[in-house]
Amino acid sequence: MSEPVYQCSFCGVTQGADTPLIAGIDGHICESCVSLAHQVVSSWGRTRALSAPLKRPPKPMEIKDQLDRYVIGQETAKECLAVAVYNHYKRLAAEADHPRQALDDKRVEIDKSNILMLGPSGTGKTLLASTLARIVRVPFVIADATTLTQAGYVGEDVENIVARLLDAANGDRQVAEWGIVYIDEIDKLARAGESSHGTRDVSGEGVQQALLKLVEGTLVKLNSKGRKDAGDAPVIDTRNILFMVGGAFAGLEKVLQRRLEPGPSGIGFHSAMPERPSATNKARLYEETHPEDLRHFGLIPEFIGRFPVVVALHDLDEAALVRILTEPRNALVRQYQQLFRFEEVALDFAPEALTAIARKAIDRGTGARGLRSVIEGLLQRPMFELPSMRGISACRVPGEAVGGGVAIEWIREPESALPEEDSSTAATG
Repeated sequence: MSEPVYQCSFCGVTQGADTPLIAGIDGHICESCVSLAHQVVSSWGRTRALSAPLKRPPKPMEIKDQLDRYVIGQETAKECLAVAVYNHYKRLAAEADHPRQALDDKRVEIDKSNILMLGPSGTGKTLLASTLARIVRVPFVIADATTLTQAGYVGEDVENIVARLLDAANGDRQVAEWGIVYIDEIDKLARAGESSHGTRDVSGEGVQQALLKLVEGTLVKLNSKGRKDAGDAPVIDTRNILFMVGGAFAGLEKVLQRRLEPGPSGIGFHSAMPERPSATNKARLYEETHPEDLRHFGLIPEFIGRFPVVVALHDLDEAALVRILTEPRNALVRQYQQLFRFEEVALDFAPEALTAIARKAIDRGTGARGLRSVIEGLLQRPMFELPSMRGISACRVPGEAVGGGVAIEWIREPESALPEEDSSTAATG
């Protein structure tokens, strides 16, 4: 009597020496269907945990429109980031909706595209990364590359970044695997020079080597050092985590100019001198960056290859800084107006004052970050005196006050007088 031949109740495959079946009460299931069922159940849990934008990722134009509310200027960078983020989460959403395609040998596998942002300090790299994570509503972590060291040395291991992402996801491993990691100051990991291969650089090239597998996609087991709990160590798959790195890359412009500017073709009084780049070209010089330029700067080729999307940010001009002061939702002018509103006093900046503040920040060379320090120094004395003053309805900052030429104007309420101890009616900027 021949033995009965069983088939998988899901896909119909026949049991054989290479295809074992798991028997149930009323049916059987093969290994492939078990794996598929696990993926389906995992996608259900992730779909319940993740928010609606990831079920249908916002379109690139929608992402850019929301970026415009918080970030002024950098139009090319915002378009590039919007496309990269949309393609990344569109791929993940498609895999979650159609898990059976993972078993298809003919399917086209789409690799993720990590992002490298480069540009001067104060141009909005960190703000762009954090705003993108807020738009798609995924866990987000900012790490500092200067604190990372090669495994086995004193410092922070690269695996700790994944542990922090898991904490940002409230311990949910499935949600953490769709998060965004931004590593700042990545240019500080550059080699000291082309001839530094013979020395051990545990906080430079060593960290670049340690980040390769993490960025490309690997299984990271978080031990008790990375996690506070003493239970079973969770395993995080970094294959779907979007990694973004950024840095000022000070000195890269010299590498770019050597490649873009032709040298003098001759010597003597009648030889033609090369044309110097204009101010506009210097501002957008980073847009001409090639992988070879990053290699000359000190990044290893393997690390550069893990970041196919290169986003260049340029210095902000005076008009852009004025817009940063007034247009975003959390604009600096609105923040200080709210501080004065707590004292029931209206704060008003003259248009000339905003222009002078922007010009002063440019002179300091700190970009948008310098705006707050300029305003703090300008309003320090008024904010010191205001809580003790009475009968004040408004404070006006003229353009000349930024340079200290005139005093900031206090406007008193009608028919009100200040007490004798608060008789001062003006504060110097």
